[in-house]
Amino acid sequence: MELHKTKIDIEKGKREAIVGILNSRLADAIDLKSQAKQAHWNVKGTNFIALHELFDQVATDVETHIDDIAERITTLGGTAIGTVRTAAQNSTLSEYPLEITDGADHVDALSTALSDFGKKVRSAIDETDELGDANSVDLFTGISRSIDKFLWFVEAHQQ
Repeated sequence: MELHKTKIDIEKGKREAIVGILNSRLADAIDLKSQAKQAHWNVKGTNFIALHELFDQVATDVETHIDDIAERITTLGGTAIGTVRTAAQNSTLSEYPLEITDGADHVDALSTALSDFGKKVRSAIDETDELGDANSVDLFTGISRSIDKFLWFVEAHQQ
């Protein structure tokens, strides 16, 4: 995909690579948000309200990251690829189990998704650092910190 013109002083080839990394994580983030909403809508059991509200907080937080990633893509001259259809095609996260309702099962499934996304974001930190984009490194570092915090909140229900 062709980049739009910008006077940002990162060489075009590097910007293309960075945009590719950002779009990969954008697809994953869109998928993660939908997985959190799936858990939010379908959780049942004795901890219903606590989990229902927590899962919604995760989705809301991830929505902010989606917007930040997409805006970084366009800032670099790229095109944010963020429709639900493209996210479904491009996400690297595992499929969320649709048949579960029990709170513990949703805690396990969503914590797995958060952990996987967090790992991929940490990898993106290293990749964008190697490409010399401190702003994308900073973006991914903030996302990593947030995802780790919500992973802690979700996993605490298993301990």
